Amino acid sequence: MAKTQAEIKNAYAKKAYDDVRLQVKKGTKQALQDVAEQKGLKLQGYIKTALKKQYKDDTGEDIEL
Repeated sequence: MAKTQAEIKNAYAKKAYDDVRLQVKKGTKQALQDVAEQKGLKLQGYIKTALKKQYKDDTGEDIEL
């Protein structure tokens, strides 16, 4: 059976990436999205930027996310 483009992308993502789930209080997601948009980022990009900065502050090393 032929796979759809979405199935192919999902299979690749499953092999190439780990998932990290983040839960926040109601209303917090929208507040984060609003700030991310002001910075020209999507929410995921905003969170990744924050994680990279915190990791560098904690370890002195860069991390690729």
